[in-house]
Amino acid sequence: MTHAPPHPGPGPGGTPCGGETARRRVTVRGVVQGVGFRPFVHRLATALALTGHVSNTPAGVIAEVEGGREAVEEFCRRLGDQAPPLAAVREVVHEPLAPVGGDGFTIRTSHTQGPGGALTPIPPDTATCADCLRELADPADRRHRHPFIACTHCGPRFTIATALPYDRATTTMAAFPLCPACAAEYTDPLDRRFHAQPVACPDCGPRLRLVPSPSPGPGPRPAEGEPALAAARSLLTEGAVLAVKGLGGYHLACDAADPRAVATLRRRKARGDKPFAVMCADLATAARLARVGPAERAVLAGHRRPVVLLRRSAPAPDLLADAVCPGSPDVGVMLPYTPLHQLLFGLPGDAPGPRTLVMTSGNRSGEPIVTDDGDALTRLAGIADAWLVHDRRVDTPCDDSVVRVRPDGTVLVLRRSRGYAPVPLPLPVPVRPALAVGGDLKNTLCLADGEQAFFSPHVGDMGDLATLDAFTRGERRMRALTGVEPELLAADPHPGYHATRWARRHAAGRPLRLVQHHHAHVASALAEHGLDGTAPVIGVAFDGTGYGADRAVWGGEVLLADYAGYRRLAHLAYAPLPGGDAGVAHCYRTALARLRAAGVGWDPGLPCVAVCPGDERRLLARQLERDLACVPTSSAGRLFDAVSSLTGVCHRAGYEGQAAVELEAAAARAWPVADPPADCAFALRERAGRAVLDPAPLLAALAADVRRGTPAEVLAARFHRALASAVVRVCRWAREATGSATVALTGGVFANALLDEACADGLRAHGFTVLRHGEVPCGDGGLALGQLVVAAHDPSPRG
Repeated sequence: MTHAPPHPGPGPGGTPCGGETARRRVTVRGVVQGVGFRPFVHRLATALALTGHVSNTPAGVIAEVEGGREAVEEFCRRLGDQAPPLAAVREVVHEPLAPVGGDGFTIRTSHTQGPGGALTPIPPDTATCADCLRELADPADRRHRHPFIACTHCGPRFTIATALPYDRATTTMAAFPLCPACAAEYTDPLDRRFHAQPVACPDCGPRLRLVPSPSPGPGPRPAEGEPALAAARSLLTEGAVLAVKGLGGYHLACDAADPRAVATLRRRKARGDKPFAVMCADLATAARLARVGPAERAVLAGHRRPVVLLRRSAPAPDLLADAVCPGSPDVGVMLPYTPLHQLLFGLPGDAPGPRTLVMTSGNRSGEPIVTDDGDALTRLAGIADAWLVHDRRVDTPCDDSVVRVRPDGTVLVLRRSRGYAPVPLPLPVPVRPALAVGGDLKNTLCLADGEQAFFSPHVGDMGDLATLDAFTRGERRMRALTGVEPELLAADPHPGYHATRWARRHAAGRPLRLVQHHHAHVASALAEHGLDGTAPVIGVAFDGTGYGADRAVWGGEVLLADYAGYRRLAHLAYAPLPGGDAGVAHCYRTALARLRAAGVGWDPGLPCVAVCPGDERRLLARQLERDLACVPTSSAGRLFDAVSSLTGVCHRAGYEGQAAVELEAAAARAWPVADPPADCAFALRERAGRAVLDPAPLLAALAADVRRGTPAEVLAARFHRALASAVVRVCRWAREATGSATVALTGGVFANALLDEACADGLRAHGFTVLRHGEVPCGDGGLALGQLVVAAHDPSPRG
């Protein structure tokens, strides 16, 4: 990007500064389409009394300007420094041309071909701006109460784009011809909606419809427009479950304060105890549910509007039923990000309605989000009581993003989707065109070429045909919208992963590189922090499962890693996992296996022993004795499961990570307690240059404390502190062994806020540089980035 100090611009009377005439072609690359960049260029050129033109091309925004040499130079400098707020200028390149004369400055029709080959990324969808919100609520404005109000600074982008360059003709808004009033705004360089592709009004824009359930009995009647909206708001107030078509697909919504409505939605969706996200009418409402500091406020009210995990405060039963997020230390909160959301909560003068709404993905558990109206009416039948639909097509599915704000104000993205995708991530090393397919849980894919990587929106868990189909469509769509045609594929070596099988089927003669799971996690952290990989780091990769080089289930790993490879320095001690991945839901079995490995007897007074039926316990004992269907695991996630059951917190996991989530919730309630006793610790054993962190002493101490009646909250806090101390201890040992003083904390276990902070604080106190994730998820949602940079470093086929 070119930077320059401010310049006075045109001379008196608008005469170009500098007597010598010059002409330049300027190419601006980055997120510069769909963010008002061409109108900005038009205004800047006009203010500097320059002639010429500007247009979108797949390579970026290209302008040709002519005028006084100093004014032309000032134009080039200001392009990067004064770009619109939603733009992300990566590069400004200009070349001299021969002057040709001309009058005025124009915006030209976009080109389908451009120099450089690479496509310009489409910006993400953006929350409704303050100007549009004022118009939405203004009875005198012609867009008063228009559910699809948008302008250059807000509204749908990525989810309506069908091709590049980004113009109305290549969006799903092409189905709505502009009325004369909107056309006048669209072509007026001084208007806020100048070349805003989603622009529409009640006369020419999308229409709302309320579709009632076909089930017999009394219910709402079909309605359109304002009556449809009023009926939807009434249904929510009355306790109904409503399917609402949003930017990136459907939500299922209900009154979050109504226990019966929440229980109905949970039962119909077969959600188990997994927490729901909540949309609050405003910041004041959110602040009644949880702790909302300045950093949280900024993220909640920013233009991305993700779901923000907030630590829960005092109960507010008038806003949040207990069944919304049972057992969780956090509540996931977002604010309205579309005009339709604002209207569902109501404007001044509307009848009072719910101030908090459950807003969960519109799907059946385990399936991808629904985007098609016909699919919504069939796949959500039996869940929704009615559907609030509209006739603007969603071209790209996009779930809500999920983030956490750390105590220092930094943001950890846990699910990178709406508002973040497909914003490119800079790469510290150039790569050939490549596709990484990620893992099977929380799947996202990643494309890269040169020095940019593009994450897809969140795909989900690859366990069914519908998600595989969504993955295939998403891969095709991302190639079309980034221009990356992969020459190389990267995947996880796990032989059972659906994503890896997909990569094998679609390799089509291209090299396929298999990248070890935890190596990819560490490489992802290195890439996000812009490290070129020339100096290996200590990578602490803690998660639930990953295919190990010895075919065991890894997940408690300490690696010395760079992009070229890794060495396993240390790991959590192996313990048998009865039934392998199929047995993960039975946390008490994991606890009994861990106790046996630690030499701790199965005392009937221990919660994990008491909850296991006698026949099952005897069968499990024989299974462990004979090592039948017992996969060895070093998984930190499984250790959390074991401790959760041992302390009586959670014995059965109804969703992935439930036992760990509830153990963290328990620990948070007792976190100010003193450090754990000396005997509540891990043993560090070294053999042949490799260390093992053995939790046996810790498990024995916890079991003894359980028998003494120590509260589960205190035991949970002691476990978290003991694990953080063990991480610091093993990293100090690794520093002595390798000389590396940089530690990357990665893997899904570090979504745990208590452990993440305790490890980072402890490591820094001992002089380490600590790398933590931010824009890239620490869990498997960030795996594909690591696969990419490792595969690009060594593209030899390993598939």
